[in-house]
Amino acid sequence: MIASMIPPLKRVIDVGCDHAYLDIYLTIHGKNHCIASDVSPHVLEKTRSMISSYHLENQIEVVLSDGLEEIDVCSDDVVVLAGMGTSTIIHILEKKRTDHMILSSHNDLDKLRLFIEQNGYFIDQEEVVFEKGIYYVVMSVKKGTVCYSFQERLFGPFLIHKKDDVTVSYFHYLLKKKEAIFSKVPVDRRFHLSKEIDCLKEILKSDV
Repeated sequence: MIASMIPPLKRVIDVGCDHAYLDIYLTIHGKNHCIASDVSPHVLEKTRSMISSYHLENQIEVVLSDGLEEIDVCSDDVVVLAGMGTSTIIHILEKKRTDHMILSSHNDLDKLRLFIEQNGYFIDQEEVVFEKGIYYVVMSVKKGTVCYSFQERLFGPFLIHKKDDVTVSYFHYLLKKKEAIFSKVPVDRRFHLSKEIDCLKEILKSDV
């Protein structure tokens, strides 16, 4: 899904690259020039080994870096930040960013969308992926001005209009999760949570 949001031939900076599967795929299929980076030397050993197994060690750069700190970033680069939390993504982007980023956080998506909105970016593509029992939201983010509604910020300006099975299933999952914890959260948090539940029921009104 991430690869599908990246134009061919672009330079791609994959932060937290793990085994560099994305970089290998993009190099072979998109003719992208990739920089695979991670903060862990141990991870990068595995990264280099995987890249070598595809004989791409002369095409994919491997960089030890905390976020983007050790990388010269150009505005035309595509930065990928996936598989980490929103606070980590924001921490990285507060220091360096580009005109096009692919973001996938495993928590606090409303805070990530608020950061996007407040820093001169907008979401131009958004998809839900379900794999091995886990839902992932992937966003393509570009430079531009936008003002999201409460519902859009919470659940995604594109996602709230999608009717495909995976997205609808994702919203049912969120609704059940929030309804299950409603009575367990402190009273002062229930008003906001009830608004979230109402939003989800509105999104799913044809299915609930």
